[in-house]
Amino acid sequence: MFGIDLIDWIAIGVYLIFVTGVGLWAGRLVKGMRDFVMPRTFGKTLMIMHSFGTATHSDQAVTVASKCYTNGLSGIWYQLQWLFATPFFWLIAPMMRRFRAITMANVFEARFDRSVAILFVVIGLMKFTVNVGLMLKGTSTVIDACTGGAVPADQLVFVMTVLFVVYGLVGGLRAAIITDFVQGVLVIVFSFILLSPMLQELGGWSKVQTQVTDMTGSQSFFTLVAPGIGVFYVVMYSLNALIGVVVQPQNLGVCGAGRTELEGAVGFMCGTMLKRVCTVAWAMTGLAAVALYGTRVQNPDLIYGMAARDFLPQIMPGLLGIFMAALLATVMGSCDSFMVSASGLVAENLYRPLFPQRSETHYLWVARISGLLVVVTGVVFAYWLEGVVQGLEILWKIGAMMGVAFWLGMFWRRTTVAGAWASTLSAFAIWWLTSQPWCARGLAHVAAAHDWGIIVSKMVAGQAVPSIALPWQMVFYLSGALLVGILVSLVTRPVEPRQLEAFYGLQRTPVQLGEVPAGPCRLPESVVAGPRRVLWPNSNLEIPIPSRRAIVGFVVGWVCVLVLLFAVDWLVAL
Repeated sequence: MFGIDLIDWIAIGVYLIFVTGVGLWAGRLVKGMRDFVMPRTFGKTLMIMHSFGTATHSDQAVTVASKCYTNGLSGIWYQLQWLFATPFFWLIAPMMRRFRAITMANVFEARFDRSVAILFVVIGLMKFTVNVGLMLKGTSTVIDACTGGAVPADQLVFVMTVLFVVYGLVGGLRAAIITDFVQGVLVIVFSFILLSPMLQELGGWSKVQTQVTDMTGSQSFFTLVAPGIGVFYVVMYSLNALIGVVVQPQNLGVCGAGRTELEGAVGFMCGTMLKRVCTVAWAMTGLAAVALYGTRVQNPDLIYGMAARDFLPQIMPGLLGIFMAALLATVMGSCDSFMVSASGLVAENLYRPLFPQRSETHYLWVARISGLLVVVTGVVFAYWLEGVVQGLEILWKIGAMMGVAFWLGMFWRRTTVAGAWASTLSAFAIWWLTSQPWCARGLAHVAAAHDWGIIVSKMVAGQAVPSIALPWQMVFYLSGALLVGILVSLVTRPVEPRQLEAFYGLQRTPVQLGEVPAGPCRLPESVVAGPRRVLWPNSNLEIPIPSRRAIVGFVVGWVCVLVLLFAVDWLVAL
């Protein structure tokens, strides 16, 4: 029946009905915008699974397996690029919680002004559109491969979209967090269950290595860095990820929906570290697929779904259906969080200032309608998108466009409103400029005498066209945004000292259990801001002295990073 057995369809249907029911049940507690967008009531376990569920979706498994199939183990960096940023999440999460904001646009308004907040809303909505479209595209690709093209994947994705929209619009972030727990467990299980039967079929990992090495004729196929994805590539992707992670609008909820700062820090770092572990399984699946299918697969995006279709039914009837449901769960678990964050941006930062003094119910409905519109634009983008990897690279760039302005504003008091605008717009301008063929051709002449790897060949309409390598493109737009932001800030009007003191006072004041902020980015009425404790107190730099808990958690994060890298190296060397 449409390429899979009836029992698989039953498994998919039961799961989708169950998770939708859980989301609707969670929505019974939503009374206003704060409950919908930013409930601060959850403990460590749910925060870990919320962070994992929001960060993990099917297009990532597709991308990693696809790139490892074509590039070898080094393709793992298409998702493992976040690994070196993960220890910083321990420091970032308390910072995000201390903003006491409902949306990230509130933060930009508190630090700069309303114009910068609106700029962030526009960029945030662009990011959500790309992200939702990318996830839907990735899911339809896997379903197409799982069923051999027999299932109308676009229609199934449409049904899934309707379901997460229903419970997401009713239950908001509260429903997203509760359903993420259920969906996260399934994602973890099915990240690993597919690899075992593949290795049994191939005779173990050592046989995979031998076969793949013979097929590719490359000894570097099983190394973490290789030609095309080397150390410089990894460093720039990691830096781009760290700069951009703070301006991903949904991460305010990932960090701030817990009861205290500790819940947010544990959830953000541990949840995303859990995703790094799953990434290893996706990569090994892609490598095993080379030994299994050879190099004859024309569309490597189909690899992950093909392996599921060939092996899971052998283990247990209905397992392929549960696997497909788990993949749908990754999208539902992320899209509902994105939709809620997008609706908060529109309702809180665009609509409420224009139409104040309306009821909370009124704003709640505005949020729900705006969230629906964002999902619709994401669906349109999914139909336009040619491939999953292409969409992922677009997402990386959008994610970092306003990151430089954020970090300048956090750590340098002299950053101005004009500097924030100039930094962001210059990043977009450099991105556009370095994407043009004529710019690449010009740089090709300059770089001809040096083997810097700035220019690569890209196939367009069957012809090799010079293109600027993605890591170098990141160098250009990140450094350009930083330089322009600093220079413009030095020659434009500073932000009022009282406004700056109120903003930085938020970061100096730990969140107390059960505290109720006076408003977005405002301390409770009875709370006095803590003293200024920075590394260079006689300067405009606002780099705080880390606490003991911050240092310990940061070090533990780096230990986990090293353990994971050594584990990957050990696994592939078996």
